[in-house]
Amino acid sequence: MPELPEVETILQNMKPCLMGRSFGKIDVNRPNLRTPFPAGLATIPLHHPIIELRRRAKYILIDFQHGWSLLIHLGMSGRLFIDPTIFAPASRKHEHLVFWTNDDQRIAFVDARRFGMVALFRTDEESQQPQLAHLGIEPLSPHFTADYLYGLCRTIRMPLKTALLDQRKIVGLGNIYVCEALFRAGLHPQREAKSLTQQDAVRLHHAIIEILDAAIKAGGSTLRDYVHTDGTPGAFQNLHLVYGREGEPCPSCTQAARQRLIERITQNGRSTFFCPHCQKNKENA
Repeated sequence: MPELPEVETILQNMKPCLMGRSFGKIDVNRPNLRTPFPAGLATIPLHHPIIELRRRAKYILIDFQHGWSLLIHLGMSGRLFIDPTIFAPASRKHEHLVFWTNDDQRIAFVDARRFGMVALFRTDEESQQPQLAHLGIEPLSPHFTADYLYGLCRTIRMPLKTALLDQRKIVGLGNIYVCEALFRAGLHPQREAKSLTQQDAVRLHHAIIEILDAAIKAGGSTLRDYVHTDGTPGAFQNLHLVYGREGEPCPSCTQAARQRLIERITQNGRSTFFCPHCQKNKENA
């Protein structure tokens, strides 16, 4: 599933073609994805200028001047393509929704597995939307500090990786970037979150910010379905240090001539990649 860097990359791709423009037509090619498309989707957003595009967690939000907002979630396999009309294909396979701007640009939502979703709501009712109502702090916001992270972790009696994946606590982090951040911070994924010291929290906070910034600059990670709005892949998968590298030499241990290998375990049904030497499970409550 696309995580914060992938969604942020797509959002930044969309801004130049949508800000200040409006939708002249919306083609709805099926009744639903993961949930039914909202009533009025093909008519309510039409002909009203787009005044803001923003991201909340892993959701893209498009705000219209007339007080409505459109929410897009890519799910597991969702893609957004931006096509100038002169180069636009007739349609793509699994192209379920197409937005046409007033200057003839075409934005297609393609979703082979149909786990994505679209919602439409009054902007002033955003806090009441079930997808957004219980989300945690944005890790790239100024409010997300090492002190905040330390205080949050001290209240959580669950494995550190599980806590970081909980969107009610910190949003946008998924399996890839949590594995990478924990490795960079030297913290074991099974360690209890409550046991973190202030020094641990400082390292983890730095690693989270560093990994997200680097991934956004690289355009996200393409492992299977994710691509940019022009169809090109991201590049950060080439910079993964542990994710997907089970059985490969740990880059830190290799530099120290220890020749330790990356291991994989399963936590809550998801693969966790880590180095058992660099990320020892030492709990200092």
